[in-house]
Amino acid sequence: MGKIIAIANQKGGVGKTTTSVNLAASLGVLEKKVLLIDADPQANASSGLGIDVESVTIGSYQLLEHSATAKEAIVKTNSPNVDIIPAHIDLVAIEIELVDKENREYMLKQVITDLKNDYDYIIIDCAPSLGLLTLNALTAADAVIIPIQCEYFALEGLGKLLNTIKSVQKIHNPALDIEGLLLTMFDSRLRLSNQVVEEVKKHFDAMVFKTIIQRNVRLSEAPSYGESIISYDASSTGANNYLSLAEELIEKNK
Repeated sequence: MGKIIAIANQKGGVGKTTTSVNLAASLGVLEKKVLLIDADPQANASSGLGIDVESVTIGSYQLLEHSATAKEAIVKTNSPNVDIIPAHIDLVAIEIELVDKENREYMLKQVITDLKNDYDYIIIDCAPSLGLLTLNALTAADAVIIPIQCEYFALEGLGKLLNTIKSVQKIHNPALDIEGLLLTMFDSRLRLSNQVVEEVKKHFDAMVFKTIIQRNVRLSEAPSYGESIISYDASSTGANNYLSLAEELIEKNK
C-alpha cells in the first residue's frame, strides 16, 4: 500500500517543486515506484521532468473536474520508476470551477485513492497558496512535507500553514500527518542560514528532517534541461542531498 505525500507551503520560492521532482527521482533510483502529481498551475514539476506542458491534453485539471480517470492522465517519464500526472496552465481556472461543487475538497482524493496499490509513493507538488488546490492535496494526502528555506522570513507564514493543516485534520482528513519540515537553500557560509536551522530545530525538534538541502548551482540548472538532479548530475551536492532525504523517508516509513 503506497503513501500519498503532499509537498506544501503557501510561500513561493521555498523549494517545493525542486523537492517534489528530485525526491520522486531519488525514490525511483532507490527502486521505489513513484507517481508525481503536478497540482500547480505553473506546471514546473511537469516541465522539470521533460514534459512538454503545451501538449498536455489530460492532466491534473481533468482529474480534478472528473472528466478523466487517473489512469488516463498518467504519463511515463525518463526518470526510472517515476510516472507523472502533468499540469497545464488551465489548472488556474479550477478553483473557480470547483467553488460551488459539493464535496469540492475531496475531488482529488476520490480519484487517486485507488492508485495507492500501484505505487510505493505518490507525491503531490502543491501550488504556492492555501486555496482549493492545496486543500484538495492535503485532504487526499497521508502526510505533508513542508519545505522551509534558510532565509530571514523562513518562519513567517509557517503558523498559518500549520493552522490550515490543523483545520484539514479536524474537518476533512483526521489521518493527515506532518511527515517533516525540510530545510532548503542552506548556505553554510551565511550566519543567517545557521541561525534559521537552529531556530527551526529549537521550535520543532523531532519534526525536522536530518537531511538539509544545500544551495547548489547544479540543482537550479537541472530543470532548464527537463531533468531531475539525479539525471543531470548524479555526483552533485544536490543529488546527494535528495538521495539522503529519500533514504531518510524510506527508513521513517519502514
